[in-house]
Amino acid sequence: MGGNLLASADLRRLWLAGASANAMRWIEVLVAGVFAWEATQSAFVVSLVLVSRSVPMFLGGAVAGAIAEVLDRRRLLLAAYAGCGTLALLMAGLAAAGALRVWHLALVIFLGGLAWTVDLAARRRMMAEAAGPDLAVRAVALDTTTGATTRMLGPILGGVLLQFLGLGPAFLLTAAFYATAFALVAGVRLTQPRAMVRGPILAGVAEGARIAMAHPALRVVILTTLAMNVFGFAFGAVLPAYGGEVFGVGAVGVGLLAAAEPAGALVGGVILAFRRGGVLGPGWMLAGSAFFCLGLMLAALSPVYLLALLLLVTGGLGSALFGALQTGLVITQAPPEARSRVLGLVTTCIGASPFGVLAIGALADAFGPAFAIEIMAALALLSLLAIWRFSWVR
Repeated sequence: MGGNLLASADLRRLWLAGASANAMRWIEVLVAGVFAWEATQSAFVVSLVLVSRSVPMFLGGAVAGAIAEVLDRRRLLLAAYAGCGTLALLMAGLAAAGALRVWHLALVIFLGGLAWTVDLAARRRMMAEAAGPDLAVRAVALDTTTGATTRMLGPILGGVLLQFLGLGPAFLLTAAFYATAFALVAGVRLTQPRAMVRGPILAGVAEGARIAMAHPALRVVILTTLAMNVFGFAFGAVLPAYGGEVFGVGAVGVGLLAAAEPAGALVGGVILAFRRGGVLGPGWMLAGSAFFCLGLMLAALSPVYLLALLLLVTGGLGSALFGALQTGLVITQAPPEARSRVLGLVTTCIGASPFGVLAIGALADAFGPAFAIEIMAALALLSLLAIWRFSWVR
């Protein structure tokens, strides 16, 4: 990425804090999903547990973005990481006592989603500010690539911890990493620019939505994020059922399935981070999303576990484009005074995933997880086609 980018101590701290916290979120999701599947043998129950992560994002993402325009973003992050670490310690204690229940994990995932809402609205904005205008997009690309790495390693580590050590050690590790993220952000000395927007929070949210929908590139970001999180990425909710029912694999095998797409996204993110030239346009975001959905459809049809892994990795190359441009286009296209609000709207669209998660869980229980993944990926492709046809102004 170049020495100039990482020369900022504040940027390094924010980057490493995000890596620590995000890796632990994916461990929690994997552990909660496998635990719920083993306890109930119901894909729908697993989907309900995982839905709890997105509910606060859907309900509060836009509001969090507006709040992050006017409040101290550093303090917001510290509060989020402290809360997540405390909950992880509590879950470790319940697991050690043999008192952990599915609803406990659903609560942890819910509150973790609330913290992630703050992270998405505040930390990446802070990274762009720490990097400066000339390096802001590269800072986002670095964070996106790191996010793909944590999505890849988190489920694998979670599967290994759960299968060989149990729930308690898994949550103790997450508590330690949240503490690390807290310490890193506590050392940030970035001066937050004076808020450029004052007034009622909801009025700020409405103004941010108006700005986003009036701008062609931002409109594509919002609508594509909505389509991918409702239809495209819902497959993750039924991976425990897919891996167990179709291929007969355990927690480690499910963890590898969950890591396959982000592994491809990591490779794609590195390519994007080192490419020369300006920021790619919204058409590339649509194309990358469609490529991922095609890979997902083919993986769902695969009768062989290793082939399914390979197809998910390949599809991840497309999701790298989606992930990088989801934030990169906002940073470069939205007015500076509205960037956190538009990022908050993006978070709300990410939080719309419960609609897809519940749908794919019900489909999986009725027709099997492979068929459910196939249908949802096809719906994602149709949505992307509609966005390209009716919403992208060249």
